[in-house]
Amino acid sequence: MPSVRRHRPPAVADRLILVGLMGAGKTTGGRKVAKVTGHTFVDLDRVVEEGARLRVAEIFATEGETSFRRRESDALAATLAREEPMIIATGGGVVVDAGNRSLLAKESGVVWLKAGLATLARRVGQGSGRPLLADDPVGVLEKLMAEREPLYREVASSVIEVDHLSSAAVVDRLVALASSNPAGSVS
Repeated sequence: MPSVRRHRPPAVADRLILVGLMGAGKTTGGRKVAKVTGHTFVDLDRVVEEGARLRVAEIFATEGETSFRRRESDALAATLAREEPMIIATGGGVVVDAGNRSLLAKESGVVWLKAGLATLARRVGQGSGRPLLADDPVGVLEKLMAEREPLYREVASSVIEVDHLSSAAVVDRLVALASSNPAGSVS
């Protein structure tokens, strides 16, 4: 009996991993790119939530950030071990763990969705549902940006500056990156 293979558009990388601060568009863009490419979409925060049977905010409130980061690291390792074509939206803080950065550095399709402070502040608003933004969203975003940008730069194979791009334009650039190297490597 002939084997049956899942149909997907030709010449598309096997996976893209989206990194960047909260509000950069990782989940929104990732879902749309997955739809265009036919890849599975994985939102790493949802993987953590499903494993914990708690929302991210509840994990932070009941177990603390350290526990959340451990769960996040486990979810990242398990997701990267999967062999299917995927678009992965990571949490904004996935890069704070050196082990996670080591895993991401082995991947060729890590894309940093880089957004400026004004864009991030507009998108996250008062930080509803985002545990790290509880008191001072803009101040916290500014601090996180200073701490994490060097880490995003360390793991990213590509950068898309999203400030002046529509959601559709970001998706087009991500699809172009995925299509530029069908062997799974994104430059």
